[in-house]
Amino acid sequence: MDTIHHVAIPVPNVAEAVEWYTSRFNCCVDYIDDTWALLAFANTKLALVLPQEHPSHFALSRPDANKFGDLVTHRDGLNSVYITDAFGNSIEVLEES
Repeated sequence: MDTIHHVAIPVPNVAEAVEWYTSRFNCCVDYIDDTWALLAFANTKLALVLPQEHPSHFALSRPDANKFGDLVTHRDGLNSVYITDAFGNSIEVLEES
């Protein structure tokens, strides 16, 4: 079975969203910059993204991610490719690390 790595939801302000989530839930910040943050929970991760910079999506982790297209290395060091399902939803396919 594939593993869901994270779900990305849009927020108007990354820093405010990080403060809101971390003050209410037991999670920690894995990564943060001006356009997005990645929060780690016990069983998955939540990306808080500026909608004009990053699409809403969910991400799957697979060892064969490159078969979905050319992988791009992101600022956080992960390699992935974005695809679109038959219904217009964005899916990020991450190279399993």
